[in-house]
Amino acid sequence: MSRSDRSPLLLAGLLAAAGTAHFAAPRQFDHIVPRSLPGSPRTWTYVSGAAELALAAGVALPQTRRAAALATAAFFVGVFPANVKMAVDWRRRPAPQRAAAWGRLPLQLPLVLWARGVARGAEGMS
Repeated sequence: MSRSDRSPLLLAGLLAAAGTAHFAAPRQFDHIVPRSLPGSPRTWTYVSGAAELALAAGVALPQTRRAAALATAAFFVGVFPANVKMAVDWRRRPAPQRAAAWGRLPLQLPLVLWARGVARGAEGMS
């Protein structure tokens, strides 16, 4: 299997793992839900987890890969405020936790670019 064939499956796996984590350990995600969002943080945790699972399925299937990968790129942009909130909230935590929280911020760009690359690779399919 070539690298370009593995890339969508790896992205789908990342999304599936993250989506599953939202249901397996929701409390850790509840804390990073921006307060400006209406409703319960737990609801947003479950909604974002379900979205990640749906995106994973869409990226894994060649028939829906392009649209799902573009939606994944938008999703990664959309969750960026939660990562910013986490970094700000964790500014007084021990150095390794602070580093992890701040380190997540620049990782969003490669994730967005990866999803866009998967979408581009799927253009010839269908």
